[in-house]
Amino acid sequence: MKNISLGCANPEDIPALSRLLGLLFSLEADFQPDPEKQQRALRAILQNPAAGHIFVARSGTQIVGMVNLLFFISTSEGGKVILMEDFIVHPDFRKRGLGTLILRHVITFARRGKFSRITLLTDKHNASARGLYLRQGFAPSAMIPLRLHLS
Repeated sequence: MKNISLGCANPEDIPALSRLLGLLFSLEADFQPDPEKQQRALRAILQNPAAGHIFVARSGTQIVGMVNLLFFISTSEGGKVILMEDFIVHPDFRKRGLGTLILRHVITFARRGKFSRITLLTDKHNASARGLYLRQGFAPSAMIPLRLHLS
């Protein structure tokens, strides 16, 4: 894509990232936008690169896409794995290949970092997102998510 740059988020990006998360969480059945919670979590990730990375896509100075990668050790894989969350492209920039560009960036990062797996959850009603993931080699899992909310 023309005039798009990919890189790591920084603390100054938190307000823009929070707005993108608001868009994302308003689309997903399981989550609700809460800017205070989202900003607190974004700050925690940015302050601890060993816990994860947040990649952003910029058009000039505007953040038009983001993805959050959280890092774990998997006993089944015997090493590092990634939980990919919060993948969103601003509606004005969709259907132009930006999602594919970001996802390929994530996969390249994971391969270079010697991660053995990327796991993600996607809303079951979001056929467009599922199609993007399937085209990049992701496959459905026999595992299903269960959650216990503690607060």
